[in-house]
Formats: sequence, structure tokens, C-alpha cells
Amino acid sequence: MSPLPAPRAARDRLGFATLGCPGAPPAEVAALARRHGCPYVELRAAEGEFLHTGLPAARVARVRAELESAGLSVLALNTYVRLCAPSAGPGDDQRDALLAHVDLAAASGARAVRAFMNDPSGMNDPVERDGSAPTEGERRALDRLAHVAPHAAAAGVTIAVETHDSHSRADRTARFLTLLDREAPGHGCGVVWDTAHTWTHGETPAESLALLRPWLAYAQIKDVRAPADPVPVPLGTGGYPVDALAAALRADGYAGPLSLEWERMWHPELPTLDEALTHVRTWAAPLLTDPPEESPA
Repeated sequence: MSPLPAPRAARDRLGFATLGCPGAPPAEVAALARRHGCPYVELRAAEGEFLHTGLPAARVARVRAELESAGLSVLALNTYVRLCAPSAGPGDDQRDALLAHVDLAAASGARAVRAFMNDPSGMNDPVERDGSAPTEGERRALDRLAHVAPHAAAAGVTIAVETHDSHSRADRTARFLTLLDREAPGHGCGVVWDTAHTWTHGETPAESLALLRPWLAYAQIKDVRAPADPVPVPLGTGGYPVDALAAALRADGYAGPLSLEWERMWHPELPTLDEALTHVRTWAAPLLTDPPEESPA
């Protein structure tokens, strides 16, 4: 089962990450969401954005009230916590950052905290590794998640690892989460499936979905030019097999959130998030319809 509850209706599945509108205030984010029928947002939690750690509690409460009054649910706080990274000083800075973001998520009403693996000891690890033992970096991640997960569960927050950097492939992410299942049963952590990353690293959408399904919190959707040139392009105009993704989602019966990650923060030359969301609505239309109810026999 997904660590996050499914939307009440198929039409309520779309969202977007504020990585596509860096620095935008809550009112602008809410207006974009209304215009495109998106009840979900992923909030980039970093300096320069309207929500990040270190803010006074009263300001966090105001942000939460503004978003909730606009009918928006915060799907996740997109953090830059690196679960596998060595600590930069005394103590454990990455564990402490994860705890702080969990507390911020609870205060702001966010359902999840997105984190990266960023394993320095496994960046060049062969795909064929059997995963029976963690790398040095994965051992740090396992210890950190085992420590923080009970606190997150008590706060009603899911910690979700993204298929990114050292763990871009679903098979490697699934191996890690299997180790976490073994070492911290009932941990409640999940995975954010960046659908482009798994594909650019050699997996089909159906293969990745099958591997990640037991822990899947939600799927990030995007299109890129090509595996060797992963610059974002409007959905359906690049090399990513968007039709195969839709088919895999339908065949699986996946009914969870679909969130556009439009990386305008890193590629300011891209069209606006407003334009990108128009392409998403067209592609996603068949996925936003509830199946017809069966007539009673």
C-alpha cells in the first residue's frame, strides 16, 4: 500500500513542484493550482522560498492557513537532506536536518518530506550488486531513518526517498528499502518515483513501477530530451515514453498523486510552469477519469 492516502477522485490527482516557479509567493502558487485544477503542491524547502526550516512558528502557521484556504494540500516538502552523506561536523547534521524538516512538515500540514540518498560510497556501484549488504553510505541512511522514522510516524509525516543521484534506478532504491524493511519493520517510509531518472538509467516505466510499488508515495512526472541529454521539455515533446508511463499506471491501477517536476529553478530558459502544466493536463486527461461503476448483477 502507498504510504500516502489516495486522492478522493481521479480528477484530484495532479500536482506540481514549486521548483518550477522559484521564489513565487503562496498567492501565486495557489493561483497556478486553481488555473490548472491541481489540488497538490510539492514545496521546495530552501532559503529564498516561502517555507523553510528556521522560520518563526507564526509565519509557518500563516503559510499553512493561506494554502489550506486556497484548497491546496502540501504533498511534500522537497528537502535537500542527503541520507547517505557523511556528517559535515560533530553530531549528525543530516539526521538533524531531517528531524527539523519533519517538524516543519507537521507544522505546515505537509504529508511527506522528500530526501535524497546521495551515496558517496556507491555512485559507481555496479547495477548487478545483489544488495545483500548496504554500502557505507547506505548504512548511514539506514541508521538515520531508523532513528527519525518513529518521530515522523507520530507526527503523521512520511519520509520519502527520491529515485535520484546514486539511487536513480528503481532496482537500487528497492534494494535499499528492502534492507530498511528488514532492519526497521513498520518504518512507514516511502519513495518518490522520479519517472525520468529511472528511465534515463535504463529502466522502462513498467519495470520501475513494479519495483517501487510496495513503497510508492507518489510519482513525479516529466519529459526530457533524451537519456544522454536530460534537459526538461514540455510533457509529450521529448524522448521520454509518456504513453508507456500512462499505460503502466493504468495497468497497475495506480490511483495516487501525479506531480509535475518542472526544473525552471535550474533551467531558467524553460517556458513558464503555467505553460508546462497545460501540456500535463492534456496528457493526463485519460488518467483523471474514475472507472465506471459496475452495475449490480
